[in-house]
Amino acid sequence: MENVLRPLIVLVGSVLLTLLLGWLTDLLLRRADARHSETPLWGLLRRCRVPLQVVVLTALLRGTYTESAIAVVERNEAFIGHVLTLVLIAASAWLVVRIAAAVVEASYSRFAASSRDLARVRRVRTQVALVQRIVTALVGVVAFASMLLTFPGMDKLGASLLASAGVLGIVAGVAAQSTLGNLFAGFQIAFGDMVRIGDTVVVDGEWGTVEEVTLTFLAVRTWDERRITMPVSYFTSKPFENWSRGGVQMTGTVFFHLDHTAPVHEMREKLHDILRDCPAWDGRDWSLAVTDTTPNTMVVRAVVTAKDADDIWTVRCAVREQLIAWLCDHHAHALPRIATSQAVAPPAAHTQPETPAQRTGRG
Repeated sequence: MENVLRPLIVLVGSVLLTLLLGWLTDLLLRRADARHSETPLWGLLRRCRVPLQVVVLTALLRGTYTESAIAVVERNEAFIGHVLTLVLIAASAWLVVRIAAAVVEASYSRFAASSRDLARVRRVRTQVALVQRIVTALVGVVAFASMLLTFPGMDKLGASLLASAGVLGIVAGVAAQSTLGNLFAGFQIAFGDMVRIGDTVVVDGEWGTVEEVTLTFLAVRTWDERRITMPVSYFTSKPFENWSRGGVQMTGTVFFHLDHTAPVHEMREKLHDILRDCPAWDGRDWSLAVTDTTPNTMVVRAVVTAKDADDIWTVRCAVREQLIAWLCDHHAHALPRIATSQAVAPPAAHTQPETPAQRTGRG
C-alpha cells in the first residue's frame, strides 16, 4: 500500500499545491487590480501565472521525486534530476522575462496616459521596446549558460575556451562586424532620439511610417501597406527625412503650370473655399502666389497646412484635383497652351544674270 500512496502523494500533492498557489496568486492580483485600476501592473502580472506554476511544480518535483519510491525513478535518478533542473532553469527564465515585460509595459502605459507630448510618447515606446528585447536576450543568455554548467565537464571546456579567447575574439569580431554595428546603431537610435516608432519618414524615395524598431533592423510601413525592412545602421550612416521630428504638423505645397492669363486672384479665393470644405486642413495657414515664369507658362504655388503627414497628403490631393477641375470648367484659357502658327513658304530662289556667252549661245 505504501508503494502506491507515496508516488500519489508526491505527484498529486505537487500538482495540487501548484494549482492552489496559482489560484491564490491570480486571486490576489485580481483584487489588487480592482483596487488600483489606475495601475495596469497587477493586471499584466496575471500573465505570469503559467510560468509561475511551471516553476513551482518543477521545484516541488525536483525536491521530492527521490521519495516517490518508483523503480523507474530510482534507476534513472540522476538523469531525471538533471532534466528537472534544466526545466527549472528554463521556467525561471520564462518567469523573469514575463515579470520584466509586465513591469516595462505598465511603466510605459502610465507614462503614455499622463503625457500629452506624442513625440515623447513615441520616443519612450521605442526605448521600452528595445530595453525589453535586451532584457530578454540577457536572461536567455544567462539561462543557457546556467544550463550548460549543469553538465559534467563544462569547467574543463570553459578553461579551454578561455585559453583560446584571443583567437576566438578576433574571428568573432570579424565575422560579426555587421551584426555588432547594427547592435550599436540600435542603441544609438533608441536613446539618441533619431527615429521613433510611429514617425513618418522618407527613405530611398519611399514614404512610410516606422512600424517596428529592433536591435538589428527597422521596419517601415509604406502608404500602400508594403513593409520595407532595412538594417538600423542605415539610419546612422545615410541621410533620411523624418517628417515627425520636432512635431507632427506639416506644411505642403501644390504647384500649377498655367498660362500667363490665369486668374490668380480668383484662384486664391477658390483655394480658400476648397480648404474651408476640406476636413483635413487644420486652418493654420494657406497662401497662393506666382513663384516663377517661363516664356510659355507661369508657376503658381499653393501652400497648405495639416496636423500630420497623412492629412497633408489628403489636403494636397484635394487642392490639386479641385483647382484643376475648376480651371477646366470656368477658365479653360488659363491651362498651359502650345503656341503654333502656319508654316511660311521659303522665298523664291534668285536667278543669276546671264553671261554674254549664254546669251550668244541662246541666239
